[in-house]
Amino acid sequence: MSRNQSLVDIGGPLKEPQEGPHEGPHGDPVEARPGLPEPADGTGKQPGRGRRTGLRRTGRFLLRRPGLLLSGIVVVLVVLASFRPGLFTSRDPLKGVPAENFRGPSGAHWFGTDELGRDVFARVVHGAQLSLKATLIAVLVAFVVGGLLGVVAGFVGRWVDDVLMRFVDVLLAIPALFLSLALVTALGYGTVKVAVAVGVASVASFARVARAEVLRVRQAVFVEASRSCGARWYSVLGRHVLPNAAGPVIVLATLDFGASILAVSALSFLGYGAPPPAPEWGTLISDGRNYLANAWWLTALPGLAIAATVLATNRIARALDGEWAGQR
Repeated sequence: MSRNQSLVDIGGPLKEPQEGPHEGPHGDPVEARPGLPEPADGTGKQPGRGRRTGLRRTGRFLLRRPGLLLSGIVVVLVVLASFRPGLFTSRDPLKGVPAENFRGPSGAHWFGTDELGRDVFARVVHGAQLSLKATLIAVLVAFVVGGLLGVVAGFVGRWVDDVLMRFVDVLLAIPALFLSLALVTALGYGTVKVAVAVGVASVASFARVARAEVLRVRQAVFVEASRSCGARWYSVLGRHVLPNAAGPVIVLATLDFGASILAVSALSFLGYGAPPPAPEWGTLISDGRNYLANAWWLTALPGLAIAATVLATNRIARALDGEWAGQR
């Protein structure tokens, strides 16, 4: 008995191989058979399965950390209040009713009213736009200027690194709030000038972190291999160094967001922010400190809004820095 005959006897008649899972006997495309799974995308995984897995992992990560979930909600609410204050209140933050002055928190006025009868909740909501605008400008200035200094110092090295880092050391030797006060005194009053002063005071920390990350990535094997292959310096910097060094700098920007809110509010509290009656958060606390004995809500509730925003951003930054990286 031949080998082919034995195969026929044991397993049945041999079948001609198909030309493809989606082709007929003459090469014409046919519909896929019902009940069969969809073809893989070439990586051995079904299309969309990786995305669903990532969403489930993110959902489990958030559900196991209710504090982080609450922090995300607080940040989302603050951002919405900054861009769409009408979603939270329809009251005019500058218009007061003298007959309703010094009303305590109630259903009609959630945060009470001030000495002129203005709704404090409306002023806090509209003040989020000014405070968040100043904070974003401050973080952007620190991120761009400090990151640029750190990248140039770490990538170029030699005497350029020495000169830039000595300049950064001088900035680090001056307390950030004192440096901000000096800069805003020289620049003048206003929200944007306060933001620039706060951003310049934070440049040194961004430069240090960016330089350390660039030095770490520059010594990696894949960067050395790219240089050995004859890649230009700008190609190595743009394709390898910057993408791999940006993570810690972005986390620092998230952390600095909370610190910038405090710094901007502190300068507004001292009177360097937007002039009255602009409802900046620091200005609201400054105006209410004269009425602490009989109207505690004028200071406590805007201060609570600042504290909640700062704590929420710090919690998110901590999750980005350690917890999420550990899950991945």
